[in-house]
Amino acid sequence: MRVAESAVAPRGSGGRDGILDSAIRLFDQRGYHGTSMRDIAAGAEITVASIYHHFRSKQEILQSIMVRALRAALALTRTAVVRANGSPADQLRAVMRAWVVFHTTHRMDAVVAATELRSLEPPGRDLVIALRDEQEALFRDVVARGVEEGVFATGYPLDATRGIISMGQSICIWWRADGPMTAEQLAVRYETLALAVVEAA
Repeated sequence: MRVAESAVAPRGSGGRDGILDSAIRLFDQRGYHGTSMRDIAAGAEITVASIYHHFRSKQEILQSIMVRALRAALALTRTAVVRANGSPADQLRAVMRAWVVFHTTHRMDAVVAATELRSLEPPGRDLVIALRDEQEALFRDVVARGVEEGVFATGYPLDATRGIISMGQSICIWWRADGPMTAEQLAVRYETLALAVVEAA
């Protein structure tokens, strides 16, 4: 899988996706509480009234952004594990690469998902936490199997899993396509780092 170095293609300026994309840009720049529905409407080039044809509130917009981002990440990482060679080491390389892919190609989505959970209210918060737990479980299963088979020597598989996930999540905060390291170089480096964290044989 080759890592794309630019953001995903625009999803369209109108309709539901256009509203979400406008909100993502603004939440990334100003934060959830610093963004109004009027701001989101202006960014999507529609009226505020038009937003309410698709979303009942700003809370629902935030929930939709997070759910969309987390489901995209889950789809990438699940596919990576399935397509990898059956060994835990190969699966960890593959899932880490997919994790890097997501956090470089969906950078703004990932930033909002990582930083605005505090702004999300139930039941949206509960749904997002369940998706995060599902993502963690995917990594955790790969690491646990590696430990069981003697491929990974870490005595702290749960902590190692969380460290690997956090390491990948932070990419969306600091990485830039015009920076000194390409997304491809970053993916290769993070595969190596993930294996080091679990003390791969």
